[in-house]
Amino acid sequence: MKKKNRFFKSLRFRILIILVILGIVPSVIVTRMMIGNYEKQAVAVRAGAVSNQCSILCNQIIKENYLNDPSSEAVNGKLEMLSNVYGGRILIVDRDFKIVKDTYHVDEGKTLVSPKIIRSFKKGEPTDYQRKGQVIEFAVPVRSADVPQIQGAMLMTISCSEITATMMELNYQGLLLIAVIVVLSVFLGYILATVLVKPLARVTKSIEDLTDGYQNDEISVPDYTETELITDAFNKMLARMKVLDESRSEFVSNVSHELKTPMTSMKVLADSLVGQQGVPEELYQEFLQDITAEIDRENRIITDLLSLVKMDKKTADLSIQHMDINQLLEDILKRLRPIADKRSIDLILDSFRPVEADVDEIKFTSAISNLVENAIKYNVDDGWVRVSIDADHKYFYVTVADSGMGIPEDSLERIFERFYRVDKSHSREIGGTGLGLAITRSTIAMHHGVIKVFSREGEGTTFSVRIPLSYIP
Repeated sequence: MKKKNRFFKSLRFRILIILVILGIVPSVIVTRMMIGNYEKQAVAVRAGAVSNQCSILCNQIIKENYLNDPSSEAVNGKLEMLSNVYGGRILIVDRDFKIVKDTYHVDEGKTLVSPKIIRSFKKGEPTDYQRKGQVIEFAVPVRSADVPQIQGAMLMTISCSEITATMMELNYQGLLLIAVIVVLSVFLGYILATVLVKPLARVTKSIEDLTDGYQNDEISVPDYTETELITDAFNKMLARMKVLDESRSEFVSNVSHELKTPMTSMKVLADSLVGQQGVPEELYQEFLQDITAEIDRENRIITDLLSLVKMDKKTADLSIQHMDINQLLEDILKRLRPIADKRSIDLILDSFRPVEADVDEIKFTSAISNLVENAIKYNVDDGWVRVSIDADHKYFYVTVADSGMGIPEDSLERIFERFYRVDKSHSREIGGTGLGLAITRSTIAMHHGVIKVFSREGEGTTFSVRIPLSYIP
C-alpha cells in the first residue's frame, strides 16, 4: 500500500498524467471541431440545394397559376418528387395564408401563420434555414417578375437523418481515435517519464551510497541542468558538513586541551607542595596564588562556554533598551584607557553624529569591549586604537581599528571560530580563553547585525560592525 501511494506521488506518475492529458485534450477538441464543422457544412449544403430547387419550382408555380388552380400535374409531380427525395414536407401558402398544397395531404385549406412565412412575405427573400431536431426548416417566397407584390410562400421541412447518422459514425470513429491516442500516450508517457526520471534516480542512488559510506567523493549527475544544480547544492552542503564536522572535532579537542591545561598546572603545583616538607610560607603563598589564577582561568573558560551554548540554543534573552550609543562607547573607552596607558596606546573616539539605537546594554558593551581590548592586547607599544561611530537611516556602524601586528590572510576566515588563535604562543602570554570573538559575533548576530574584519599582517586590523537602529524581534 505504501509503495502504491509513493507511486501516485512520484514525479513519474505526474509526468505520465500530464502527457496523457496533453494527448487527450487536443484530440477531443480537434474531434469536436471537425464534427461540428462537418455538421454545419452538411446542413448548409443540403439546405442550399433544396432552396435552389424551390426557387426554380416557385417560378413554375407562377407560370402555371398554381396558387389559384393547384391541379397542375407538372407542379404536383415535382412537389411530390422533391418531398420524397429529401424526406420532407412542402406547404404552399397563398398571400391570405391559406394552405394551397400540402405534400402530406393533411392541412390543405387551412390557414397557416408562421413566423418564417411572415418574414418571407416582408423580406421577399428565402429565410435562413433553421435546424430543429432531425429536420431543417425554411421558407421561400413565391413571386412574379412582373408584379412587385409577393403572391405566396413555400414552407419547406426536410429531413437531416442522413447527416445525423453520419455524425454518429464520426463520433464513434472519434472515440475510437481518442482511445488509441490514450493508449499511445500512456505507453509513450511511461517510457518518456522513465527516461526523464532516471537521472533523478541516479542522484538518489548516489546520495544513498554516500550516506551509507560506499563513496567519499562528491556526486555528479550532469544529465540535466536541474540535476546538475541539485548535485552542486548537495556537494556544497556536503562540503559544509565536512567543515562543520572538522570544526566540531577541533572544538572538542580545543575544549579538552583548554580545560586540561589549568588542571595540569594546578596538579603540578599541588604535587610540589605535597611532596615537600617545611615549605617556606612565601613559596606556599606563591603556589596558592598560581593555583588561584589557574582556577580563575578555568572559571572564565567555563563561563564563556556556557555563554556560547546559551547563544547557540537561542535561550539568551536580550534586554533591549533605547540607548545613547555615543555615551556607551565613551564609557567603554574610559574603562579600558588605564590598560592602554600602560603601553602608551592612544584610544581615540570619532563620533560623526549622535546615534540612538535599540540594544542590550550589557551584551553590546561586552562585544565592543572585547574588540577594543583585543585591539589593545595585540597592538604595538606607543600605538593607537581608533573607534568610530556613524549611522544612516537604517543602521549604525561601529569600527574598531588598530595599529597592531595584523592578521595573516589565511587566518582571517577562522578568527571567529571557538578557541582559534592566530599566534598561540603570543595569545597564551597575553591571556584569554580564545572564545571572545566567537561570543562577540554571536552577540552581534542576536542584534540582527553583521561583523566583518579587514587586516594585513604588520599593518593593523579593522573590525566593522553594522547593527539596525531599531530592533525587531
